[in-house]
Amino acid sequence: MNTYGDKFRLTTYGESHGLAVGAVIDGCPAGVAIDMEAISDALARRRTGAPRQEEDRIEWLSGLNEGITLGTPIAFTIHNKDSRSEDYTQLEHFFRPGHADYTYYMKYGVRDHRGGGRASARETVARVVAGAIARQLMPEVSIKCEVSSPMCDVENDTIGGVVRCSITGVPAGVGEPLFGKLGAALAAAMISIPSAIGFEMGAGFAAAKMKGSEYIDRWNSDGSTKTNHCGGIQGGISNGMPIEFSVAFHPVVTIPQPVECLHEDGHLETMTIGGRHDRHHVERAAAVVEAMAAICLINYML
Repeated sequence: MNTYGDKFRLTTYGESHGLAVGAVIDGCPAGVAIDMEAISDALARRRTGAPRQEEDRIEWLSGLNEGITLGTPIAFTIHNKDSRSEDYTQLEHFFRPGHADYTYYMKYGVRDHRGGGRASARETVARVVAGAIARQLMPEVSIKCEVSSPMCDVENDTIGGVVRCSITGVPAGVGEPLFGKLGAALAAAMISIPSAIGFEMGAGFAAAKMKGSEYIDRWNSDGSTKTNHCGGIQGGISNGMPIEFSVAFHPVVTIPQPVECLHEDGHLETMTIGGRHDRHHVERAAAVVEAMAAICLINYML
């Protein structure tokens, strides 16, 4: 499942320490002038504070002519320039705790141990590019995120946090009943992001503690509501209010402490994991949340 969407279809490729990462976007309408600076800005937000400093220089392969979409598949590649695969030599036959090393090996019988391979968040750079394009197809829609992280010392540890997203400009009537619910699609899109571990719409889990009289979003005469506990989606369809949701991200699982790793033969060995890793990554994850929200929405709005 390397492809997301049905109308605006994104297929990503590449591994963390491979030659490149990139994507093919199919279904983008023709005649759209792409703002390259907006794409660069989105990529810069994703890079903020990253120990690994990639240029993220995009090589456009198809689908554009002088910055105008042709209606044909848009293909692009971004070469990996700052990978240090030698930092992961010790992990060739070991599984790190908390990572996808073990599960990928159990599924495929083989894995790329260099920086997490395909499971690395490096893959999300392609999503951010595609999301920046998707946003330009619906300029009336605004997607904004706020980040909160626990205030604690990360000198010898890591932390996670929560990204809160608010989307305005989506008219009432976007989404599908039952198995095509907009909220369900957003949930799936968000949980596909590396490190994402929780999702809630509107009041979320707090709604379970409310009475019905407290929870219901009472009408204004213009069809808007006095509150937005439902997060802008009812019955799987947007109601015209801001679409609001939160995504929880677990702490970075590569910690700057010795940890027990599992060898392929079954023995445990304590080691200090090499490589360059985030201590906190939620600010960077927010750029991916915005991208996936845009990609999810454009599949309903095209």
